[in-house]
Amino acid sequence: MRDNDLADVFSEYGPVVSAKIVIDNKTRRSKGFGFVELSDEGNEDAAIAGLDGKETQGRQLRVSKAMGGKK
Repeated sequence: MRDNDLADVFSEYGPVVSAKIVIDNKTRRSKGFGFVELSDEGNEDAAIAGLDGKETQGRQLRVSKAMGGKK
């Protein structure tokens, strides 16, 4: 999955400000997680409920709020 794929998955819950898959600097491969910021924070709970456990590109998503994020 690439950044734009991640943005596409979340876009049904509102405009995506940013979507970033975390890449290992040594191997240049995905570390298996990423971060998404939606323009409307009110849509976060709907995105979590709708996407957590959903399968995309043959992998099951685990969606939750980032620890230590904005308050």
